[in-house]
Amino acid sequence: MKRRDFLSTAAAGALTAPILMQGRAAGDSEKRYRAAVIGDTNRGGYGHNLHLMWALRDDIEVVALADPDEAGRAQRAQECGAANTYADYREMLEKEQPDLVAIGPRWTIHHKEYLLACADVGAHGIVEKPLTPDLAEADAVVAAMEAKNLKWVMAFNFRASPEIAHAKHLLFEEGLIGDILEVRSRGKEDHRVGGEDLIVLGVHNFDMMRYLLGDPAWCMSHITVDGAPATAADVREATEPLGPVVGDSVHAVYGFEGGIPGYFASMKNKDGHPGRWGLDVFGSMGMATIRMANVPQVAYIEEPTWAPAGRRSNWQRLPDRPEIEQREPARIGHYAPIIDDLIAAIEEDREPAVSLRDGLAATEMIQAAFEAHMAASPVAIPLEKRDHPLKRW
Repeated sequence: MKRRDFLSTAAAGALTAPILMQGRAAGDSEKRYRAAVIGDTNRGGYGHNLHLMWALRDDIEVVALADPDEAGRAQRAQECGAANTYADYREMLEKEQPDLVAIGPRWTIHHKEYLLACADVGAHGIVEKPLTPDLAEADAVVAAMEAKNLKWVMAFNFRASPEIAHAKHLLFEEGLIGDILEVRSRGKEDHRVGGEDLIVLGVHNFDMMRYLLGDPAWCMSHITVDGAPATAADVREATEPLGPVVGDSVHAVYGFEGGIPGYFASMKNKDGHPGRWGLDVFGSMGMATIRMANVPQVAYIEEPTWAPAGRRSNWQRLPDRPEIEQREPARIGHYAPIIDDLIAAIEEDREPAVSLRDGLAATEMIQAAFEAHMAASPVAIPLEKRDHPLKRW
C-alpha cells in the first residue's frame, strides 16, 4: 500500500477505532505507523531522548535512524530499536518513506533543512525546540507543512502536562487566586545566562505564557553586558549553533489581552539557580508558582499581599490535581501527551495541540526582545521584519 493511501485509510478508521489519549492503543500491538529518527551525535545530538519517543506507543514501528557519526548511530539505533541505519538523513527519508519522523538535534541551524526534507516525503513528526534561528525560516517550514497538510509538534513537554492544563483552568478560568495581575518568569541563569538563556530556556517560558494568556501584542526590553546597555559590538554566536545572541542580562515585558503584563528575566549573578526557572502568577487574592520538571510543579498561596509571612502563608498543591499516568520508557514518559495528540491530529485531520505554529510564536517572542532593545522602544507583535534582528544591527 502506498504511504498516502495508508494514511487515508488510517484517518478514515479513526472514527471507528480512536486512539486512547491517556495511554497506548489498548490491546492493539499492530504497527500502523512507520517511524524514523534524525539525529546528529556531533551537532546537537538527540535533544532530550527524542529518539525514544516512538516507543511510547504500540502502534508505531521504528524502521530507521540517521546519524553521520558511526558510533553514535549504532548506539542510538540499538536504544530505539531502529531496524536500519543511515549516515545521510536524506537517503533514509527517500528509501524508507516514513510516516513519522523525530528530529532530535538541539542545534537549530539545520532544523529548516530537516523539516523541508521531511515535507518532501510527506512525513509527520516531532522536532526539538527551539524551532529555527529566525522567523523567516520558521515561516518557511510552517508554510511547507501546511501546504501538504502535515502534522508536526514541538517538544514543549512542560506545557503539554495535564498538571498545566489543570492549573490554567483553576487559575485563569475559575479564579482560584482572583484576577490575574501579572506573570513573571526567569530562565535558568546558568552559563548561558542572558541572550542564550532567552532562547534555550525562555522558549518554554514563552510557550507557557501564550498557553495561559494568549498572544502578546507588544514587547519592550532592555539588554545589558556587564551592566551597560548592549550594543551591536556585543553580538556574538551562542555557545551552541542557535544563531547570534547578545547580553548577559535580559529584561523583557510583553503586553497580553486585558493589559496583563508578562515578564522574562535572565540576569548574570553569582548565585544563579536552575530551580528558579519557571513562572510565577500573581493574582488579586494570591499567587501561584510553576516550576519546570518532567511533571511541572504547581503550588499556590491564598494571600493577597503575596507575602509568605501573611495570614495564610502555607503553600498548597492545586486541589483535585489530575492523576498522571506513568508511561514507559519512564525517562520520556512525560512526552506521551504530545505523541498521543500527534497521532490523534493525523487521524482526525486537525491541528496538533502543540504545533509548529506554537514554536514559531515562541520564537517570535524571543526575536521581539532583541528587536525592542535595538529600537529602544516597544515593538508590535507579530514582527514586521522576519529576518534575525541581530544580523542587521
